[in-house]
Amino acid sequence: MKTYIILLNYTEQGIKNMKESPSRLDAARKAAEAMGARLKDWYLVMGQYDAVVLADAPNDEVISKLLLTIGSLGNVRTQTLSAMTEGEYRKLCASLT
Repeated sequence: MKTYIILLNYTEQGIKNMKESPSRLDAARKAAEAMGARLKDWYLVMGQYDAVVLADAPNDEVISKLLLTIGSLGNVRTQTLSAMTEGEYRKLCASLT
């Protein structure tokens, strides 16, 4: 599984319906699982972004499909980073010539 960091901002619609946000998060987790992905951790944050999500998915296609599905509901906008674990980072560094 690949690791992804999802930077999330609420849209105007998402803010207006904030009380339903926990239910939307539950639905997003179920959608992720149905696609073979997993939303591991979710954090409400202060600053440029409203939330940060750590996710696992088998590949870029699956995470893209999940985020397009979630985004099409109109409550959030996302930016996604593909991440390497510390172990993957160490393996990469060890392979440098």
